[in-house]
Amino acid sequence: MKTVLAYDDIFLQHQTGNHPERPQRLNAIIETLKNNNMWEKLTFPTQLVEPDKWIRANHSQTYIDRLQDACRNRLPTIDCPDSAISAESYLVARQAVAYTLAALDLIMSGDATNGFCPVRPPGHHAEYDKSMGFCLFNNIAIAVRYLKKHHKLRKILILDWDVHHGNGTQHSFENDDSVFYCSIHQHPLTCYPGTGYTHETGSGNAVGCTMNLPLEPGAADTDCLDVFKNTFLPVAKEFKPDFVLISAGFDAHKMDPLAQLNLTEESYIVLTKEMKKFAENHCNGRIMSLLEGGYHLEALSNSVAEHLGVLLSE
Repeated sequence: MKTVLAYDDIFLQHQTGNHPERPQRLNAIIETLKNNNMWEKLTFPTQLVEPDKWIRANHSQTYIDRLQDACRNRLPTIDCPDSAISAESYLVARQAVAYTLAALDLIMSGDATNGFCPVRPPGHHAEYDKSMGFCLFNNIAIAVRYLKKHHKLRKILILDWDVHHGNGTQHSFENDDSVFYCSIHQHPLTCYPGTGYTHETGSGNAVGCTMNLPLEPGAADTDCLDVFKNTFLPVAKEFKPDFVLISAGFDAHKMDPLAQLNLTEESYIVLTKEMKKFAENHCNGRIMSLLEGGYHLEALSNSVAEHLGVLLSE
């Protein structure tokens, strides 16, 4: 079982100051993987994909130019106080996309079985024409565009288990019946960004291709796994995707400071096992996850290690 890790130290150059989404998140992850003797078992991309064409497939040129100018002019944020940037952030965000797409190439070629992309900045809040919630480019939405247009895949499934609803990803595909997007998150009445209600199910021919499964504050492993197994999985099996992507935020963990769910590493182990088995049964095992949130360093790094351990296992 070969698992590709789409990582480079350049992701540390997105400097955000005293901010929850900070370089130390990746330092903690990489240190834990090395201490657990997992690092040497991973495969790494060597041939990157030129990202600009694919970024433009999901974001307006006006927004791309604004972001580049904001970084060049060393502005502290873009579009909202939450989205901290530095001089290097535009280049780092481009490289996050380049590494993500390179990892997809390895999986599609069979040189890797599955993959995980511990990239920053994260992406699932980024909209077509603006930044939101720490996110600059929507890495997972761009990955979908790449799989569909470059690799000619027909149907893509996205599971988003970040504690916050992935508004940008949902809005990218809510009219597209070839993409099934499901988000399990803390209820939008109690958590940023205030979207992701159960009545948000897509539009036009794509009604039913968006699924939101909000959890009340205080929900634990059993609550998350119940909606996953009994509500999401039956519909996902009917969808029959060609590739599975996961927006893997680990901020629903009980130790995370930014929300109020009480998941443990056990949820991430079971979710990963189930989605890996699902991919093996429905799309030749093709599955890749991208890092989103997770802001308690110990909880984040331990959860990622458990997630990767499942991906690496035979």
